[in-house]
Amino acid sequence: MPAMRHRTVLLLLLLLAASMSGARAADGVVVIGHPTVKRLDATIVTRIYTGRVIEVDGVPITAINAPAGTSVRNRFLQVFLNQDEDKYTAYWTVRRYIGKGAPPREMSRSSDIIRFVTSTPGAIGYIEESELRPGLNVLLH
Repeated sequence: MPAMRHRTVLLLLLLLAASMSGARAADGVVVIGHPTVKRLDATIVTRIYTGRVIEVDGVPITAINAPAGTSVRNRFLQVFLNQDEDKYTAYWTVRRYIGKGAPPREMSRSSDIIRFVTSTPGAIGYIEESELRPGLNVLLH
């Protein structure tokens, strides 16, 4: 019987974690993607932006960052990576040094991010929720 109780508690914790990961995206930051990217969850987005996932469902992913220091990037880093800019930069400095990749490319304007994501298979990025427009493939809202 104790094993059953442990499984029930584990299941409840997993369900709670899953429901919380969906709520994490509700800070005015929206993750968008090219139509070739069918689905993502908050955990996969975190793994993409830390270089630990490079493809999803067989589609190579190209992640785009907003510029360092912008409000949308600061909120994205906090919501998805639980990091600030300094920690994120330090993380990528180490990864680059040990040969484990480079950080996602930055684009200076949300219109550039939208244009790149909509025209590049496998591309994802994030924008302010207020910049959503019809036809964008919203992956996390």
